[in-house]
Amino acid sequence: MRVILLGPPGAGKGTQAGFICARYSIPQISTGDMLRAAVRAGTPLGLAAKRAMDAGELVSDEIIVGLVEERMKQPDCVNGYLLDGFPRTIAQAEAMRTAGLLVDVLLEIEVPDADIIERMSGRRLHLPSGRTYHIHFNPPKVAGRDDITGEPLIQREDDREDVVRNRLQVYHSQTRAVVEYFRNWAANGEPGAPVYRRVNGVGSVDEVRQRVFDALGQ
Repeated sequence: MRVILLGPPGAGKGTQAGFICARYSIPQISTGDMLRAAVRAGTPLGLAAKRAMDAGELVSDEIIVGLVEERMKQPDCVNGYLLDGFPRTIAQAEAMRTAGLLVDVLLEIEVPDADIIERMSGRRLHLPSGRTYHIHFNPPKVAGRDDITGEPLIQREDDREDVVRNRLQVYHSQTRAVVEYFRNWAANGEPGAPVYRRVNGVGSVDEVRQRVFDALGQ
């Protein structure tokens, strides 16, 4: 099973990715993890990526695709893989297609923006322990205080409503276009296009997991 998993920030992709990888015995391939590993290992692509990052530049699509291609050749990918955070742009999708890095299914987890904003902006964190709360869905016993220590809870910078809205705007303007790219590819009847599946990401973790498994099993 070769899967591209896409969806807006806060849609629960990380949680569902873990379920998919366990069910199909496939690794989760994250471009961020690959970049850090390649830089640490000092590979040619890793060194090229480090030069770009040290210069404050974006790592090129060519380097990212090269890292993905290298990762797919590893023994743990024999049963497939789940691509997490890739491709994010049309340019990356085209580069992936040109390189022959094909997948079976593009799975999109769909959650309305209003639900995403409520989910993310309501999260609170006890930094020393990592315990998490939500002001609506899992509130602390005392507002703004950790249940165990009574210490203050914080809101991560990424969870501020204005930041969440900006991340959603980026998703809709860039990554959502990737979905349409693959859908159009499949509609043209060309070989190698992944099947497109969309699932409703609103509901309990177990409910969404079952929808995901149903979609992948079609």
